[in-house]
Amino acid sequence: MTCASCAMRIEKKLNRLDGVEASVNYATEKARVTVPDGYDPQLLIEQIEKTGYGAELPAPEPEAEDAGEAPDHELIALRQRLIGSIVLSVPVILISMIPALQFTYWQWASLALTAPVVVWAGWPFHRAAAINLRHGAATMDTLVSMGTLAAFAWSLWALFFGTAGIPGMTHEFSLAITRSDAAGNIYLEVAAGVTMFLLAGRYAEKRSKRRAGAALRALLDMGAKEVSIVRDGVEGRIPISDLAVGDEFIVRPGEKIATDGVIVSGSSAIDESMLTGESVPVEVGEGDAVTGATINTSGRLIVRAARVGDDTQLAQMAKLVEEAQSGKAEVQRLADRVSSVFVPIVLVIAIVTLAGWFVAGQGAAAAFTAAVAVLIIACPCALGLATPTALLVGTGRGAQLGILIKGPEVLESARCVDTVVLDKTGTVTSGVMAVADAVVAEGVSRDELLRIAAAVENGSEHPIARAIVRAAGSVPDVTGFASHEGLGVRGVVEGRDVAVGRDSLFETLGFASSDAVSVAKRSAEATGSTIVTVGWDGAVRGAIVIADELKPTSAAAVARLGALGLDTVLLTGDNRAVAEKIAAEVGIREVRAEVMPSDKVDVVRQLQERGRVVAMVGDGVNDAAALAQADLGLAMGTGTDVAIEAADITLVRGDLQSAADAIRLSRRTLSTIKGNLFWAFAYNVAAIPLAAFGFLAPMLAGAAMAFSSVFVVGNSLRLRRFRASK
Repeated sequence: MTCASCAMRIEKKLNRLDGVEASVNYATEKARVTVPDGYDPQLLIEQIEKTGYGAELPAPEPEAEDAGEAPDHELIALRQRLIGSIVLSVPVILISMIPALQFTYWQWASLALTAPVVVWAGWPFHRAAAINLRHGAATMDTLVSMGTLAAFAWSLWALFFGTAGIPGMTHEFSLAITRSDAAGNIYLEVAAGVTMFLLAGRYAEKRSKRRAGAALRALLDMGAKEVSIVRDGVEGRIPISDLAVGDEFIVRPGEKIATDGVIVSGSSAIDESMLTGESVPVEVGEGDAVTGATINTSGRLIVRAARVGDDTQLAQMAKLVEEAQSGKAEVQRLADRVSSVFVPIVLVIAIVTLAGWFVAGQGAAAAFTAAVAVLIIACPCALGLATPTALLVGTGRGAQLGILIKGPEVLESARCVDTVVLDKTGTVTSGVMAVADAVVAEGVSRDELLRIAAAVENGSEHPIARAIVRAAGSVPDVTGFASHEGLGVRGVVEGRDVAVGRDSLFETLGFASSDAVSVAKRSAEATGSTIVTVGWDGAVRGAIVIADELKPTSAAAVARLGALGLDTVLLTGDNRAVAEKIAAEVGIREVRAEVMPSDKVDVVRQLQERGRVVAMVGDGVNDAAALAQADLGLAMGTGTDVAIEAADITLVRGDLQSAADAIRLSRRTLSTIKGNLFWAFAYNVAAIPLAAFGFLAPMLAGAAMAFSSVFVVGNSLRLRRFRASK
């Protein structure tokens, strides 16, 4: 494919097949096709070949990796043609523009230099135009081929049958079109110069498109290629493709983790920056899950493989990015529709221009020059590249930052969002219970209270017990442990008879209460926190306040959402006191508390009925329906698979700041697309009349057309500089 018109032709042909729905992306050079079960894909390839193009099915994963590392033969051939055209065209252009350089037989020397440029260097244009003509179609290549061949053919006629071949003939160069002797005019510099400029534009475009897709190729290349595996007690190296679920493999310091798995033994710090964009390594130990392609920075690990191949998180990330880059936003469909009718309209304008100059009595040479300028200036390359290149770069950059955008339509949804609904647990808070405070009786220190309580709680897997153990640090031994179901636990620690649990446990045991502790407990309970009472030797010695831990970045994230002009709403099933406390801490004004999971959808729907465009951020199974109902669903990558599947954007880091970054990136990408489309439309709207009325010489038109494509791609590449919030 050489322009958006090619993509539209292939798409139309595929969609005419029974049961086939196809979307062809010019920038990625891929077709995304939905077919009935049992459909032979060879029929799709045959249909594309009948249209005059070629296609192949995606290679299996190992071959795809090899292909990514192989040289781009099309780019190499294009570079060779470009270099050849520059070497041959520059002397022709200089001699034609500067009369002082025009020696006796300069026009014949120009012909000798121009012929290889038009025939060999410009062959891709002529070949594509011929194929399209055979299928009754016209594309950008039709315009380029017609323009350059017409200029070359006219020059041949003037040299052999006119007066242009007379020795000593001189040629004045003008950027505008003027009346002159048709038989004495040659356009060799136009034929050579336009071919050179268009090859330069296409080469720059091709290279830029490869750079635009670099993020996806980098994702695909991140995984380890080999792994050290332990089978039957023997260690050996095998290709990653031979690794199976359940295999145990060794990861030494500095090595990549081969695939998703669970640590069997060892501890280390894992660099997850490729996955989350977060530069600080994460401490892991036995029983912790690790992700393939992350880097082990310190200790030796043995990991049991949990997912391999296409099931790994890295593979799923790459799949999401590729699907997003292959789709089309609504603005792209508009550009495609324009491109599909644009070339025939330009051909008509060129014919009208030719006739108009003749009727105006300006002569054949001026009429021909204006018509050629129209053909060359009007190529719709920029129009076809405006949307897909920005989408390619934007989604790729998002993947590098841990923001996975499912499709281009998501960008348009993100543009209109004015309200963000935030689930509390696992989104604003960590979803992990933690010690928020400790109230102690006279003569007892906070550290002592936590240490004694942790000793009794150490044997329990309950989240509250684990929170107390984590807060205590060192834990002494316990003897005589006993569990009082529904009330708490009891044991002997350092010679003390210790009880930890509800107030009713201490009433049953007859422990003396502490007025100071009771007052502090009532105050904490009013905020909705969970209170665990601790006592020993017959008296209450203190209470531990347990709360869902606020994520350290949540307040900054809410502030950034507000700076983007977005209203935030906290949505939770917790009691109102807890919800309002959390909302106050992070700066959220509107709270919807005590909402049943099944009612979360209704809250989103109510906001939408009030005219709001709603984004929902959540992480749990109970958020999935609300994520699907929202205009834009954002799922925490640390959450459940159900939530991730229902959402439009996955935030791999599980950091709420990524939600603000996702909306910023979506807006930036969409504004880049709009800027590109404005430039592409404005360029053609302004340039075609200028060419038709004689204000643009053909060679200048060729340079302008090539520049327009490079400008659009270059503007899209600016998205690579997008930075996440710090």
